[in-house]
Amino acid sequence: MKNVLSGIKLKNIIMLMVAGIINAFGVTFFLSPVKLYDSGISGTSMLLGQLTPDCLSLSIFLIALNVPLFIYGLKRQGRVFTIYAIYTVMIYSLTAWLITDVLPVDVSFASPLAGKDLLLCALFGGLISGVGSGLAIRFGGAMDGIEVMAVIFAQRIGVTVGTFVMVYNIVLYIICGFFIHSWILPLYSIVTYMAALKTVDYIIEGIDRAKAAYIVTEKPDEVCAVLSEHFGTGMTVIPAKGYYSNTERSLVYFIVNRFQISKMRELVHSIDKKAYISVTEVADIYKKR
Repeated sequence: MKNVLSGIKLKNIIMLMVAGIINAFGVTFFLSPVKLYDSGISGTSMLLGQLTPDCLSLSIFLIALNVPLFIYGLKRQGRVFTIYAIYTVMIYSLTAWLITDVLPVDVSFASPLAGKDLLLCALFGGLISGVGSGLAIRFGGAMDGIEVMAVIFAQRIGVTVGTFVMVYNIVLYIICGFFIHSWILPLYSIVTYMAALKTVDYIIEGIDRAKAAYIVTEKPDEVCAVLSEHFGTGMTVIPAKGYYSNTERSLVYFIVNRFQISKMRELVHSIDKKAYISVTEVADIYKKR
């Protein structure tokens, strides 16, 4: 038992619980009441919940479809991830059941917050469920088994993980259109999917991404000194050599935010007018404290 629980962190358990609750709120308060569809297995569960008797609800399908997929991916994804993912889906399923069947809130025919406005429901449903999914991924779990299947099978069939998930969702929305004999709700569901996808990126990678500056200069000591003095941060100096000039130079690697780029460029060129600077986006920064 001790070996099974090794690697499980309390902080992750708490945040995954929060993620499941948030995701359930977005789906049950904004998407399900107006018959919009989430993406992946969650969207599939919503469709099956509509087509089957009331006793087979969204909560049941979430567990019945997701858990086997997570267990199937156990060898590839690892024990801790699988435990986290199943736990997150359980919280999502339980919270969805509480909202729809226990709590005194009516989510049967319209969103309690956005009414029957499909655009508002699509946008806010996607944003909120995207926050939940993003938190789940950020803290080591997952909200949807289709992502696990994408990791396992995408390379085998020669596509990227993102393409695998996108194709699955497109097929899902087409099937939804045929079953409900309307394309309006599936089209709005694509809006939900795009809003959720962008939100997941922001949650995982950060809204205000840092910038990595690569500075090629012949005066690394002077450049580093002025940057360190002004910004109060460290940097890395890497020996480099010009291909055409065949001269020895240095590559200074420096992390800044977007508001510091202009000042950084000004400072560097005040020291070395010939310095070459390139700036790229950094999704996240990790360092041991």
